[in-house]
Order: sequence, then C-alpha cells, then structure tokens
Amino acid sequence: MNDPGKNEPIANQAKELFDDSVERLDAATLSRLNQGRHKALAELSHSGPSVTWLRWAPAAGVAAAAVVAVVVMRGPQVDELEPVTASDFEMLLEEDGFEMFEDLEFYAVLDAVAAEVNGDVG
Repeated sequence: MNDPGKNEPIANQAKELFDDSVERLDAATLSRLNQGRHKALAELSHSGPSVTWLRWAPAAGVAAAAVVAVVVMRGPQVDELEPVTASDFEMLLEEDGFEMFEDLEFYAVLDAVAAEVNGDVG
C-alpha cells in the first residue's frame, strides 16, 4: 500500500508551487476567477430539484442492486413434498412393485410433463 508519509514532501512541493503561481496572478485574472466562482455558486443554488435527485442517485442504485441480489439469491420457491402414505408402501410390496423400478425413467418423464402442464418449467 502507499505510505502517506512518502507522499508528504511531494504534496508540500506541489502546494508551494500552486501558492507561488496564485501570487503571480494579476488583478484582472483574479477578478475574473472570483466572478466565475460566484456565477457557479449562483447556478448551483438555482439549479432546482434535479441536483437534489442526483445527490440520491448513488443510494438508489445501491438499494436497487440489493433488491436484485435478494431476489436472485432466494431463487424459485420449491413446493413442499407430499408426505409418504401407507398406500405408497403397499404398492411397493405387491409383486408388480419391482417392475415399477424398471420404469423409473418413464415415471420421471410423466412428472416432467405434468409439471410443464402446470406451468412449473424449470
């Protein structure tokens, strides 16, 4: 990182050079600079609500980014799983229950189609 003590001699030298250049300005230039400064301050005070709104623009941007981050992080809501019932186990205990395991891919496709019909494409 930068050491603040390292830059101090450079800053002092720059300040001295600036002060010397300001002292060498003639009265007409100083007057024009002063008039320009007053004109800029007058325009700033009469600029109206647009300047006030611009003052809050960075805060509004940060707030909007925070809302987007929360929405993205939460993601889509997952529906709760249905509880397992006794009839589910009975179906597995039947002789044809093991054949159902052979067709698991078919049942997965049926679930996907049902989800598409309900609008739960994901």
